[in-house]
Formats: sequence, C-alpha cells, structure tokens
Amino acid sequence: MKVKYLFIYLVIATSIFTGCKKANIDVDPDTGNGTVVGDVSGIWLKGSTQFIKGDIIIPEGKSLTIEEGVTIIMDTIAKPEIIVKGNLYAQGTAALPIKFTVAEEFRTEAKKFGRLWGGILAAPSCEELLLDHTIIEYAGATTSDASTSVKQHLYKAVAGENLPALWFSNVNGKLVVTNSIFRNLQEDCTYIDGGKVIFANNSFYTTGVTGGEAINLKSGCLADVAYNLVYSTNTNALKLSNSGDRTPQAYIVVYNNTMVNTGWRRPTAKGGSIWVEATVRVSVYNNMFANTRFGIKRDTKKPEDDRSVFGNNYYYGFNQTTVDQFQPTKEIIAGTNDVISKTAGDNDPMFSNYPLNTPVDNSAFNTSWDFHLKSGSPALGKGTAGFSRHYASGLVLNGITYKSPEPSSYIGAFGTN
Repeated sequence: MKVKYLFIYLVIATSIFTGCKKANIDVDPDTGNGTVVGDVSGIWLKGSTQFIKGDIIIPEGKSLTIEEGVTIIMDTIAKPEIIVKGNLYAQGTAALPIKFTVAEEFRTEAKKFGRLWGGILAAPSCEELLLDHTIIEYAGATTSDASTSVKQHLYKAVAGENLPALWFSNVNGKLVVTNSIFRNLQEDCTYIDGGKVIFANNSFYTTGVTGGEAINLKSGCLADVAYNLVYSTNTNALKLSNSGDRTPQAYIVVYNNTMVNTGWRRPTAKGGSIWVEATVRVSVYNNMFANTRFGIKRDTKKPEDDRSVFGNNYYYGFNQTTVDQFQPTKEIIAGTNDVISKTAGDNDPMFSNYPLNTPVDNSAFNTSWDFHLKSGSPALGKGTAGFSRHYASGLVLNGITYKSPEPSSYIGAFGTN
C-alpha cells in the first residue's frame, strides 16, 4: 500500500515539476523565442516571438518584463488567459511595439471583434502593471467553469462572461497604460477595479459587439485619463463610476481626449460618450466630442459628487439628431466655457483627414485618418490648464517615472501637425 501511494506521489510531483518547467525550458536561450504555458517570470527578449498554448500565470512576488518588439501569439483553441499575480512590464517603443495577438490567418473580417483569447487579468496581489507602446487585439473570450479566472475568483468569477482585454483590481497598486492600441475586442477594452492609474496617448477602436467601454473605471480608482482617441465604441467611450463603493472614492480627471462616433451601436439609454455614475468625483475638461451619441451623461439616481467640475469641452454634430442630443438637460451635463453646436454642421473642428459624414454606426477604423486640427480650427486656443491632475509628478513603475501629460490650450487629443 505504501508503494502504491509513493508511486502516485511521484507521478503528481513529476507532473507539477514538468508543468512549471515547461514555461521556461521551451524558450530558446539565444533568440528568446518559445512556447509558453504555466508559471512565467523573468524577461522575454527584444524581438522574440512567444507562442502561448495555455493559461500563463506570473506568480505573486515575481515579475515578467517584455522587451520592445516582442510578439505574443495566443492559441485560438486554448484561448489563454494571462493571470498577473506579480508584476507585468510591457516596455515597447514607437518603432518596435509589443503585440498581443493571434496567428495571422485568424485576423479576418469575420473575427474583427475578437473573442479569440482571454485577456490580461491582474489579481489584487499585482502591485505594478505597465503597458507602454503595446497593441492588444482579438481578446475578450467567454469564460467557462474551466477558466482559470473563474477558478481563482478573478474578474467577475463566473462562467459566461466576456473578458475585458485588461482587468486590474488592486486599489493600492499602480497601472500605467500609455502609447498603446486596443482593437478588435469583444466587449470592454479595460475594466479597472481600483488603483493609481494613468491612461494617456492611447487609441481604442473596432471594439464591442453588444456592449463595452474603452475605459471602464470603478471605485477605488484615482485616475488621470488624457490624450486618448476613442472611435466608435459600442457603448460609452468612458464609464466613470464609484460603483462598488470602495475606498478611496473614485476620482477621475479626464482631459484632452478625442471621442468620435461613440455609443451609436448600442441603441439604448446606456450608449453615449462619457457616462458618470454612482457618486463618482470627476474633473472633465478640454475633450472633443464629434458625432458621439449624447454629451456627458449623468446617473440621475446617484448623481456625481458635488465637487465634480466640467468645462471647455467641444461638441460637433454632422446631423441635427446628433446635435439635439448634446443639448444640456437634467441628464446631459453642461460645463463652463463649452462649445456646443446647436445646428447641424456648426463648429466644424477641422480634422486634418476625417470625413465628418462617416456613418455614426461605422465600426471600421481607417488608420490613415488623422484627427489633428487644421490651422484655423475653432478648437484651437479653447482649452484650459486651470485644473489639477493626480500624477503631475508621476508614478514610479519598475524604477521609471511616468507622468500624466500637461493639459493643452487646444481641445481634444491632438493639436495641429
């Protein structure tokens, strides 16, 4: 009997050892290329390709650093989740971004809204997470009872949920997402359940089939959101909420973002541009709303904190239906020094290269579009710097300081070329 139990123990121990070892021994030490599953930490080398064949976990107390130019190919059958219990640093560059994607044959029009792999899910033990010059695409798979995230009680911890591309949940942690692209996703691009947060200079497009926001911030978040482009999200560009009622109260500073065509593909009361709910505290300045559904919309049952401030935002509508929805009401928030069109076509922002008559329910993004402002744009000189942001002095991640950018005198994410 003792021999039998010893044999079983050896089989289990060998299986565990092999599972842990596989994440590392299948990586070529010279090129850094490899097939990865299980626990991972250390460095993925510049320019390497990593094939993710199953769920991977960065253990608590350890870190994974991804260098510039790394491509991470997710298996579309296993639909892996990346579980971050330690720290993750994706440090790409403009010339050599990092890319979380799937094999090229799966990047088709039929799969343009992803759901081909899970997402990056940061457990409450994750202290630091950085995405710099990183592309995340084709994520948002649906959870099942077998999903690691469900078994470990992460995100919503139930089967049948479409995962966000990025979930972060440590109210004492630090999250910086900058110079990155989120595209071809099933639902929410990001879902943030607390932390010290910077979202700056990112682009979000071709996301959301029946729901989903670009940036979804909950209670526990102290966040600066600046210089982002959000195009045609299914629901809101930004959802700013104190839902969950954790400490600290959600306080979000939103400035110099450009939102275009957001909210139209979800024809309910939820779809719009910025949704402010559940006693959240916000400062919202210098934002461009072009052909979005609604202006800044409040939760009338649980209005925003009375310290919230709004101003110097710019609204343009190509047709009268759009323009009429911008006008301030009990639900639609008016700010000081706002520029609000009252007639279709008024206050053309004069984008460098974007046809303003593009159908508002269009989800296809043309990368040649240019949302910089032409000389003479009425949005130039209408911004303000008269507000505070959380991280003017910066957040330090992995020894590097990342600062919230300064506000501009123009409105929107882009000035003139």
